[in-house]
Amino acid sequence: MAKQNGKTVQNNSNSDKSLESWIWDAACSIRGAQEAAKYKDFILPLIFTKRLCDVFDDELNRIAVKVKTREKAFKLVEMDQNLVRFYLPLKPDNPDDAVWSVIRQLSDKIGETLTGYLRDIAKANPLLKGIIDRVDFNATIHGERELDDDRLSNLIEKISEKRLGLKDVEPDIIGRSYEYLIRKFAESGKSAGEFYTPKEVGIIMAKIMQPQPGMAIYDPCCGSAGLLIKCQLVLAESQEKGEKYAPLQLYGQEYTGDTWAMANMNMIIHDMEGKIEIGDSFRFPKFKQGGNLAQFDRVVANPMWNQNWFTEQDYDGDEWGRFPQGAGFPGSKADWGWVQHIWASLQLHGQSAIVLDTGAASRGSGNANKDKEKEVRKWFVEKDIIEGVIYLPENLFYNTSAPGIILILNKAKSEARKHQLLLINASLEFAKGDPKNYISDQGINRIVTAFLNWEEQDKFSRIVSLEEIAKNDYNISPSRYIHVTEAEEFRPIGEILQELEELESQAEETNRVLMQVLSKFR
Repeated sequence: MAKQNGKTVQNNSNSDKSLESWIWDAACSIRGAQEAAKYKDFILPLIFTKRLCDVFDDELNRIAVKVKTREKAFKLVEMDQNLVRFYLPLKPDNPDDAVWSVIRQLSDKIGETLTGYLRDIAKANPLLKGIIDRVDFNATIHGERELDDDRLSNLIEKISEKRLGLKDVEPDIIGRSYEYLIRKFAESGKSAGEFYTPKEVGIIMAKIMQPQPGMAIYDPCCGSAGLLIKCQLVLAESQEKGEKYAPLQLYGQEYTGDTWAMANMNMIIHDMEGKIEIGDSFRFPKFKQGGNLAQFDRVVANPMWNQNWFTEQDYDGDEWGRFPQGAGFPGSKADWGWVQHIWASLQLHGQSAIVLDTGAASRGSGNANKDKEKEVRKWFVEKDIIEGVIYLPENLFYNTSAPGIILILNKAKSEARKHQLLLINASLEFAKGDPKNYISDQGINRIVTAFLNWEEQDKFSRIVSLEEIAKNDYNISPSRYIHVTEAEEFRPIGEILQELEELESQAEETNRVLMQVLSKFR
């Protein structure tokens, strides 16, 4: 450590290292200890702790300018912990040293001591309880440490190479780190576990939602809170520099404990207002108001695609009015069950952007038999709740090469947009990446501009009447109405495979019924 202008600074020779190379070095430092998909469980909490330490240093330095020394600043903060956002009960022997140095200098019983430090921080800051103290860095499996002290020491040293104070890095350090780890592990065929929404898809959704100051925004399956945070970032970009405005109120629910903790880390680092609850939002929604389901100005979500966890009884037994007559149980796949939950969570003027599997736009169409999923989709079309559908490129998402769609709901469509949908086929709007494709800034702007301006563009976007949708048996897939190539046979492979799967399913059902009939004549 050294002092410049009365402030303590870190002497990190690699402080200018790129975020990506810094995180990759950290992952390499524990290579072999766990499956690559587990690296984030150790790396992200340490990045979060490093951020807390460095911001605490910034706050101590600010106070030290007024009271002349860091030692006095430490004493003052100990007496009045409200002087800082988060009080860290970590004090180096030399008060001029960085707070993180207490962790960096660990040499004995590193896992045990580090875990104790994080629990002490959680005790001093109730907001961090269950978030920063979830990981046991001393944990064992069958008597063997998950991450031994040698590797943990290497990891701490790699994390130490980059300062994460208020002016050192962008606020989205957790989100960007998480995205990079998933992208990197996808490169080697590994999965990071969660269905993460690529950054550019989240930006498209947030820009189309056009969040306004003070709005309440909800994500019922929020993952690491990336979609919520992008709404706040898009709002900030839309405001005049230096202008004061009411922040968004962000609400999310997440089923998985570790991901819930990560969402809270993300919210805290961004200093955003709202609440992230833990639990199954489909069966046990946590956000209620006056005995009813809470409603929001905007909802953004990327539910697990084709989820088969829920039965018809889950729909019939619902007490929140989410599954109206004429819609309700959509069959074995829950995509349209989530859409109904989101519809019920919207205010009268509310809008929503939902990422779904492409099959949700077309399954059941062309089926002579009554298909439950198609009937729910028909209900939404006829109620004129759907404003548009955006067909995304293939190979964007980390654990599937399927393209996906963004479904836009609007409870208060303008007169000019009533009884019609804007369909966008953005299947060719991508750049090749390694290992995943991505949508460029230019592509993002083209999609968002076309939707917000309600524009028709050749082989890209088209306004379709509800009558035409009905004639096409309530198929709302943009690829059905907008052909981006001259020949229709070049439709996306993912969509063709899904149709084949649907046909095979119908054939199996027909055979089953036929066998039942034949058995009566034996």
